[in-house]
Amino acid sequence: MQLHDLQRKTPNKSEKRVGRGGGRGKTSGRGTKGQKARAGHKIWPNIREQIKKLPKLRGRGVAGLHSIQQKPLVVNLDTLEKYFAAGDTVNFAALKERKLIRVRKGQVMPVKILGGGELTKKLSVSGCVVSGSAKQKIEKAGGSVAAAAK
Repeated sequence: MQLHDLQRKTPNKSEKRVGRGGGRGKTSGRGTKGQKARAGHKIWPNIREQIKKLPKLRGRGVAGLHSIQQKPLVVNLDTLEKYFAAGDTVNFAALKERKLIRVRKGQVMPVKILGGGELTKKLSVSGCVVSGSAKQKIEKAGGSVAAAAK
């Protein structure tokens, strides 16, 4: 047997090209009009439908989530009065332990203490950003405020 004698076992069958004349008339077996009757018809995947329902991030400078400024978790003085005893240290871990702040996926977020309410107990605050009025009230009650990085 020579190379020029080789033949395929099965015939080389080409794909049927619908709608290119001959054989079938008019709609060429595609039914009537619509997306499915057109050439290269692709039906949108379901995930794209869901993506299109999400709102767009509009406005200047909204390149992504990294450009959105992270706001601190807020705790008022009246809450500290209620949940802490005299002489306690107020920090991120103590607030998390008493479930006064909610943390998402173990993130360490900035905490800001505001001057809402009155404080009668001596507390020492560290690792938190403290507003001016809150600092005055804490120091007036005999407590102390350690400087926190903003």
